[in-house]
Amino acid sequence: MKSSRLEAFSDGVFSIIITIMVLILNPPNTLSIKGLISLMPLLISYLVSFINVGIYWNSHHHLFQITKAINGKILWANLHLLFWLSLIPFTTTWIGENHMETIPVMIYGFVFLMSAIAFLILKTMVLKNHSATDDIHQVIGSKKKEYASIIVYVIGMALVLVNTYFSIICFVGVGLVWLIPDRNIEKKCKNE
Repeated sequence: MKSSRLEAFSDGVFSIIITIMVLILNPPNTLSIKGLISLMPLLISYLVSFINVGIYWNSHHHLFQITKAINGKILWANLHLLFWLSLIPFTTTWIGENHMETIPVMIYGFVFLMSAIAFLILKTMVLKNHSATDDIHQVIGSKKKEYASIIVYVIGMALVLVNTYFSIICFVGVGLVWLIPDRNIEKKCKNE
């Protein structure tokens, strides 16, 4: 199977996730800076969530740009990823409305953790569906960033017991690492 339907469906889900997240942003009740400052936890969680969803969309796009064929396992792994990503608007709202309280921050980190695990599973299924001699193994074969992300998310979830802002710093740190583009994928996509 070709990946075009999977990509179109996934792009639609990514769009809906971002749309839902922006709909939770309501203006402050007062026309003052104090009113805007009261929304900072929600704005911060929105920014972190938006960047992470954007990173997943970008990584997903690059992954399927170099994927030659898909199978049923890849379809299910993709749905697994989309499931966890679809929970990001809920956790974004919860964390923002509860001003970075312990349980919402922990669940926020858990959703990010599960999204990272789901992406790792998807990437693994894609690689398993290609011959070991295919270029895709040289281009995306390393999973170091994924494993490092999972470890940092777990650390961030543990740090919630010390200070929720330390957790948010961990979650932001993972996003910053993924903002650095993978040169191998860019070269491969450029050559095709």
